[in-house]
This record gives sequence, structure tokens and C-alpha cells, in this order.
Amino acid sequence: MSAQVIDGKAYAEGLRQRVAVAVGQLKATHKLTPGLAVVLVGEDPASQVYVRNKHKQTIEAGMESFEHRLPASTPEAELLALVDKLNQDPSVHGILVQLPLPAQIDANKVINSINPDKDVDGFHVVNAGRLATGQDSLVPCTPKGCVMLAKDKLGDLTGLEAVVIGRSNIVGKPVAQLLIAESCTVTIAHSKTKNLADVVRRADLVIAAVGRPEMVKGSWIKPGACVIDVGINRVEVDGKGKLVGDCDYASCAQVAGSITPVPGGVGPMTIACLLRNTLHAACALNGIAMPKL
Repeated sequence: MSAQVIDGKAYAEGLRQRVAVAVGQLKATHKLTPGLAVVLVGEDPASQVYVRNKHKQTIEAGMESFEHRLPASTPEAELLALVDKLNQDPSVHGILVQLPLPAQIDANKVINSINPDKDVDGFHVVNAGRLATGQDSLVPCTPKGCVMLAKDKLGDLTGLEAVVIGRSNIVGKPVAQLLIAESCTVTIAHSKTKNLADVVRRADLVIAAVGRPEMVKGSWIKPGACVIDVGINRVEVDGKGKLVGDCDYASCAQVAGSITPVPGGVGPMTIACLLRNTLHAACALNGIAMPKL
């Protein structure tokens, strides 16, 4: 048995195209162009690549892209002042401050200074609270992408046993809340869970977001389960850098019914869902119904 490969790249491309169509309709009907502001502090290479991709895909979707690049030495007060300015700017509907931030800046303070209705990363404590209580909110992009891929492959998730490996505020906790909203029975496990392999083996749906290269083995997977691998880890193989997930793909693919590859699985969904969130924010801030995507 070999698992079906879940093509996140193709799904993300389709979602971006649907967002672009909706943006075109928003411009034509309401003379409104969604605007996304991305703030990058410092020279982190991975962040620079990510911000460049965001800019390109934002423009391709017909949106306005506002980039703010600040030196690594930027004081916290200066960054907070920029966020406040973007909060007040009516042409900016989404604000994203790229993480990680330099040591002198308190990331939580910055995130919670963003207007929650413009917080397209979905990290603000107000959006976390809205998500946890089942209210309309801006949802973190990677978790949203995970659930979209799972639903595309499995259809209705009602009643499925889901195990989330990882408890971060960025993926683990919000994806668990989204799965609860889909009427899954959810277990949040992590690297310190006792008998972790036995816990994972119960799952019809596994979301691996623990940040440890190839930790999840095929022997941990229930035959036919859907495996969504959020991990992106760079490892050395024969002296060359290689990207691998949190799952040992070769062994998991022998047991699972479906699985996301790394790269090309969850990764492309993150920016596609960011564009979706920016459209959502632009509509909500202007009292317009969010189009069906």
C-alpha cells in the first residue's frame, strides 16, 4: 500500500486564483482594493525569502502590497509606532509583522498592538479568543491550510479521531480549535507525551507540527490515516542540505491513506491562506459579505 500524495501546491494555486477573482469583483463592485502591509525587521534569510514570495503573490492576486523593511537594530518603540500608523491607514486591511523578531523586541507586545481586525496572521490574543469560543475570527494561516487540505481529501471530518502533535500558539493550538469546530475528537500530543506512538496510532487524522525532523515513524500511523506534515526542517544528507518534514515520509507513506509531502504540501497553503485572510479583513472592515471561496 502506498499513500495518495496530497498536492498542497496545486490546491494553493487554485485558492489563490479564487481569491484573485473575488478581489477583481470587489474592485468592480465596491471600488475596494485589499491592502496587505508586511513588516520585516532584520536580515533573517528565511524571512526575506518568505516576504519576497508574499509580495509577489499579493500583487498577482490583484491586491496592494506595502513592504516595510527595518534594520535589526530597530528599537521596539519605533516598530510599535509603525504598527500604530498602519492600524490607522484605511488602505491597509491586513498587517503582518514577520517573525522571528530581534531580541530587543517583545513579539507578544507587537502582535497585540495590531488591530485584531487587521491581524491577518491570526496571532492576536483577541483572535485566539474568538477562535477558541467559535466566533468569526482571522485564523492563523498554516492551521487553516492544514484543515482545508484534510477536508479536500477526506470530505466531512465529523467524528474523526484527530491527533495534533505539537502545542505551539502558531500551529498546534489553533489547528486543534479548528478541528474541534469540525466536530473531530481531538488530542493534543507533544514531545513529552507518554507512549506518544500509541496515542498517534489511534488517529484517523494526524497533524504533525512538533518541529523535529522525521520524528513520526510509519509504525506510529494507523493504516489508511490521513497525515498532514507541517514540519519544515533542513537536514544534511551526504553533505547536502535537504528539507524534510516532522514525519519519516518513506515509512509513513507505506501505511497512511494520504499524506502531504515536504516540500509541496502544507507550505504553499500558508501564503494562499494569508491572501484569503486579507480579503476577509478587507470585506469585514468595510461591512461587505465575504465571498464564498
